[in-house]
Amino acid sequence: MAKEIRSGIEVTGVASIEELKNSPGFPSEKRLKKGPVAVIECVQEIPCDPCEKACPFGAIKVGKPITNLPVLYEDKCVGCGRCIPFCPGLAIFLVDTTFSETEALIKFPYEYLPLPKVNSLVDAVDREGKVVAKAKVVKVETSDKYDHTAVISIAIPKRFVHEVRGIALNRGDKNG
Repeated sequence: MAKEIRSGIEVTGVASIEELKNSPGFPSEKRLKKGPVAVIECVQEIPCDPCEKACPFGAIKVGKPITNLPVLYEDKCVGCGRCIPFCPGLAIFLVDTTFSETEALIKFPYEYLPLPKVNSLVDAVDREGKVVAKAKVVKVETSDKYDHTAVISIAIPKRFVHEVRGIALNRGDKNG
């Protein structure tokens, strides 16, 4: 009998792409092709709802009980990214597959120092922190309203749009 290979949040602590695509916070492929949209990678029922309060367009609903998984109403999401820095679990990203012919834009929360510099090349990492591609830093947003969470925008090859969720700075690199 073949050994069963198991993955997912309960086994590895990292949600699998199947778990994410089956969650109510993951946009459809059709919506992903229309422009920037939030991707909510929250697959555990915990008492949390700052994302709902952060969205000025009503595109995210948790409702009652507060342990409901957040639901993304993709038709209401304008891709503003205001929800990103308010998720205490750092589980909300913005994906824009229309950024260019060959690249997608990923916006994500970032709570490390030093912050990367715009136009620097960095290692793009997956949910487990494994390097999957090189990325160019497009924007670094900080605000007192974000409670010390920066929002970083990077351009990556489109084929990694469902994998890349952060960056790893090269400590010896003065540009990143």
